[in-house]
Order: sequence, then C-alpha cells, then structure tokens
Amino acid sequence: MEQFAHTPVLLDRCVELVGAGVEAARERGLPPVVVDGTLGMGGHSEGILEAFSDVTVIGLDRDREALARAGERLERFGDRFRGVHAVDDELARVLEELGIAQISAILLDLGVSSLQLDEDERGFSYSRPAPLDMRMDQSAGLTAAEVLNTYPEDELARIIREYGEEREARRIARAVVADRAERPWETSEQLAGLLERVVGDGRGAAKRKGGGANRKRSHPAKRTFQALRIEVNRELDSLSAALPAALEALHEGGTAVVESYQSLEDVIVKRIFAAGLRDQAPPGLPVVPPEMRAWLAPLTRGAEKAGPEEVEANPRSASVRLRAVQKIGPARKERR
Repeated sequence: MEQFAHTPVLLDRCVELVGAGVEAARERGLPPVVVDGTLGMGGHSEGILEAFSDVTVIGLDRDREALARAGERLERFGDRFRGVHAVDDELARVLEELGIAQISAILLDLGVSSLQLDEDERGFSYSRPAPLDMRMDQSAGLTAAEVLNTYPEDELARIIREYGEEREARRIARAVVADRAERPWETSEQLAGLLERVVGDGRGAAKRKGGGANRKRSHPAKRTFQALRIEVNRELDSLSAALPAALEALHEGGTAVVESYQSLEDVIVKRIFAAGLRDQAPPGLPVVPPEMRAWLAPLTRGAEKAGPEEVEANPRSASVRLRAVQKIGPARKERR
C-alpha cells in the first residue's frame, strides 16, 4: 500500500542478525521476543514478523503518529506485535510492565525517520518551509524554535559544534542571537537563510587534495539542523542509556543490532560494544576469571554499509553503519 511504501535500510541483513538471537531462544526453550526500539513506520518489524512465525515483536516509538501507522501496517500479525509509546531508553520499564524477563534481540535504527523527514510540518528538513519543531514526540519537550530563542550564545555554539560537528558554530550562534533580537525564530526557511548567509550557499565546489576533480559540498544548513534535532530529542543521551539496558535484557545468545547514520551515534555504539567484546583481565594473567571475560561476541566485522544497488534505490541508506553483537555470557558492569 502507498502509505507503507517506506523501504527499511539493510532489511535482509537485519533480519538475518536478529535471527541468530531467535534461534538461540528456540535452543533454550524460550519464546522469542524481539524489541524494535525505533519502530518508525514498522518496516523492520514487518520483515522480522514475516521471517519468524513464532516471534513476538515489541515496537517502541516516541512518535504517536508513527506508532499509529506502524500499528495499521502490522495489524495482520495480531498479538504477535505490540506497539508502545516510549523512548528506547525506557526499555527496562516497558519490559517490566509487560512481564517480559528477557529478550532475544534488540534492533535500533537510529536517527530521524522517513515519516518525520517527509512531513513538512515537523520541521526536520531544511529544504522546505516549516515551523521549527523537530520533536519526535510532539506532545513533550522544547521545540527547535524554543532552543534558538532561549539558549545562551555559548550553549548554542556548544550544541552546534558538538552535535553538528560544525566548524562555524561560534559564528552561527552569534548570528542566531543577534537575529532573534529583531525577530523570534519560527521557521526552517528562516534558519536555512541565516546559515546560507553565515556559512555559504553550499552549491560551490571544492578541490580534492591531489587532484583536479570537483566535489559538491553539503548544504550549509545540514550540520546545524542535525545538531538541533539531536538536542531537542536528547538522542545521544537516550542511546547511551538505551543500549546498555538492552544488552542487559538479552538472554544468552541474544543479539543487538544497531544502524547508525552519523558519526556521533556510531562512536557511542562502538564504545559500548567494545567494552563487552574484550577481556578485562590484566595482561599475562594465566586464567581469566569469569567476571572479567568478554561477554559479547561480534556478528559484524566492524561497521557494515549498504551496497551500491541499495544506495541507488534508497539514497537514505548511503550513510548507514551497521554493527551487531551476540551475548555470550552475563553482562559485566563496566567501570566508569
């Protein structure tokens, strides 16, 4: 159906990796339960439910519209699918309320969804005029406009620099504060115009090092819009809390599958996975105590990317980085 035309990224590979956890549940005599922690339009959940007839999927999303659309898409699976209005870092509470002790797999498809990007009134895109909202859950929290209109210059500069990895963060923050004294921030078109003025029009070309070929620069609004979206939705804080909780909830043999679309997310995923993938015993210790042994095993070699055919068919898959691990022992409490 047209409203479900959204294509999930690396669907077959995600289903395969989730399947390792499903198989482990079967071997242990457990009912397989998979959590889709970023449900979106439900494409990944649909693929999992179609592939495994004995799996129950718990789908979490903070966006009520996404939940409604995914619920309609997955209605045919009956009580094998349960949608929950929650942020992924609320997983422990959700599982407790549902009476689920352990899960077989967790899937996190991070970042903004196609639904949010494609609906102009949400304000996620810099290419179309819209109110500066950017909330994934439109019932709670500050909007992007409120951030721009109320945050001090230093805080705006920090957010744009850290979350947008924008070199011109200080200049942008200074201009935001100056402009809001004349007119409050309200629309994406307003902000995109300031960024074109301050950073450049983004349509120029830059010379590659060592060669004469030209390459197109990204739009000057891209990094700042990303930074505001991350701040408004507390995305990195949520991921840092959600992923360890999900790993804790996995039974042995369970799998964690994460798709990241920008480096800040991928660094967090890599760090959390790495802590469980290595022994913690001092070098030269003849026997590694159980509590110091690695309790995760890699299912991917580094980060996997979408192939050229998928990128051509679905340009949003171009930046994906897929990492997955399997739980092979009790979770170890990491020292901070």
